[in-house]
Amino acid sequence: MTWSVHPIQAFAEHSKAWDTLAQGRVGAPFLQSAFLQPALTAFGRGDELLCLYQSQGQLRMAMIVGKQAKGMWQTFQPSQLPLGAFISDGTVDIAAASASLWAKLPGLTLGLGLTQLDPNFDGRPADSGLLQSKDYIQTAWVDIAGPFDAYWEARGKNLKQNTRKQRNKLQSEGIEPRLECLQAMAEMGPAIEQYGRLESAGWKTADGTAIHPDNEQGRFYRQMLENFAAQGRARVYQYWFGDKVVAMDLCIEDESVIVILKTTYDESYKAVSPSTLMRQTEFQQLFEEQKLSRIEFYGKVMEWHTRWTDTQRGLYHANLFRFGLIPKLLALKAQLNKKS
Repeated sequence: MTWSVHPIQAFAEHSKAWDTLAQGRVGAPFLQSAFLQPALTAFGRGDELLCLYQSQGQLRMAMIVGKQAKGMWQTFQPSQLPLGAFISDGTVDIAAASASLWAKLPGLTLGLGLTQLDPNFDGRPADSGLLQSKDYIQTAWVDIAGPFDAYWEARGKNLKQNTRKQRNKLQSEGIEPRLECLQAMAEMGPAIEQYGRLESAGWKTADGTAIHPDNEQGRFYRQMLENFAAQGRARVYQYWFGDKVVAMDLCIEDESVIVILKTTYDESYKAVSPSTLMRQTEFQQLFEEQKLSRIEFYGKVMEWHTRWTDTQRGLYHANLFRFGLIPKLLALKAQLNKKS
């Protein structure tokens, strides 16, 4: 088994092999090149490296890494990417494999951080002198199993009562809500423009994180969604009150899992929770389709997540070190910083 290290500009050349490996990670479509290539274009520095671990001509493990602190590397991890840019076939011991990686990376390499790993794909390893893991966040998901009525009946009293009251309020005001699912490639550009108008009118404009068609975020989401739409694997949900879009979900999917990447809503309708009403109808459609088996949120569990599901799992980071002394020195440095 051998490592090869390439400039990130070679990613397209190796994308077919990358995707073949990534498709084994059912439930993480964002780790495929359709997502990563536009993410690298929008958020990469350009000096990242593509690391490939092969055996008998077959790719077993791959990652995209960038230089961090002196001697330290980390997997490519923009905030838009739910998990770090790391994939494997599950047969390789990463700690053992890393021993032959250090000399392949340029300069003096002391360690590598694998960010935001999912135990669904990479079982959390036991700590050792050369490997340490730490908690990242809890994330939630919904299993699509059985009829929607049974799923909805199992939800909490407050969620069911509130959605009923909100729908009654809309009905009394003569407002007819409806859900639209956009999937065609030609619909993605206009959808991102609409999403940008909703998000730019809200609080995210103040902190500079809102999507706009002309900023890097907007260009990334448009290109990424067009890539997935070309494969029949993009969904943009729009929730309408009459002739006005009031909430949106940006989603991608693979053969069995849909991932909700981003949600926004019109804050002037906050009192009737349009995103909650959208999600109820959206989930009902997904249950009735019987095409997919899971809905993934891939974000830190918030109180509102717990209204939709009781399931959670912990994502984690893993740090690999070239020498056993390094984590001891880092721990000592952290202690000294606390005292100063």
